[in-house]
Order: sequence, then C-alpha cells, then structure tokens
Amino acid sequence: MISDRVTGSRVIRTAVAAEAEAIADLHLRARSTYYPDGVPQDGTDWGAAWRGAVERPDGHVLCVVERGAIVAIASFRVPEDGGADTVKLYQFHVDPDRWRSGIGTALHAACVEQWRADGRRAAVLDVHVDNERAQAFYARQGWIPDPENPPAEDDHHLFLRYAVPAAGEGAGE
Repeated sequence: MISDRVTGSRVIRTAVAAEAEAIADLHLRARSTYYPDGVPQDGTDWGAAWRGAVERPDGHVLCVVERGAIVAIASFRVPEDGGADTVKLYQFHVDPDRWRSGIGTALHAACVEQWRADGRRAAVLDVHVDNERAQAFYARQGWIPDPENPPAEDDHHLFLRYAVPAAGEGAGE
C-alpha cells in the first residue's frame, strides 16, 4: 500500500468507509457531466456501493483530499476475469470544479505507483463513449484502445489498456 502522498495542501491516501457518502456525491457529480439527460436512475445506493468498495479486502480506493474535502477518487482491483498481473480501474473521478488543475494527473500517478508496488504489469478500464473529456485524459496518460477487448456495436463503452511502467520508467519517475 502506498503511503500518504502530500503535496502542499493536497494529500492522496486510502479512503475510509466513513467517507462513502462524500465519495458517492463526488461520483454522481462527475458522472452527471457526460449524461445529457442526467445519470440513469437504476436504484443503486451509491453510498452503500462505495462503502463496499472501500471495505473490499481485494480492492483499493484512493482519494485526493484538499483542505479537508475529497476532490478526486480512484477505485481499482484485480478483475475477476483477469490475470494476477492485471488491475482494473473501475472508477476515476475528479470534482468537476477542479478539472484541469493537475489533480487527475497526480491521482493517476498514485494509482500507477500502487499498481507497480502490487506487481501489476497492465491496467484496463472502460469509459463511456460520450465521455470525450475522460477519453482525452486517459490518452494523455498513455492509455490505448484494448486490442483484446474491442467494443460491441451496441455497447456504450470503450475499453482501454495501460502498460504499467517498470520502476524508473515514466509515470512521474
């Protein structure tokens, strides 16, 4: 587990279950930006879902805290259908009021640091086809379309892959 990363008033650390509601709120605010008709209401209790993600023994939820407020989160774990050297980034959100401030890049670097420490060699994710801002962010970080998982014609997600650099290579090194 990475230790807390402190830069000025910004701390990147592992989230705790008591923060689930704040994380859920950030998650919904960020997701609402790429759904033209609002986030689909499917009955999910996002507070409970995030509490479960934080408490999962096989997962990680990192958060960025500035001046006492959570401003970004990332959730990842080894996917059930993946190899032990691959990690899946399930959620990655930055408060929309803080976009383009370097928070996402710092959080991504912390994720890569953790993946490297865990011995992961690749990361995968899926991103909504309408979320062009996120797609551009991931491309700047080095993510590419996943050649092993092309999207189906009726799918609303693109599948991306990231080669986790070895220690001393890229990712802020």
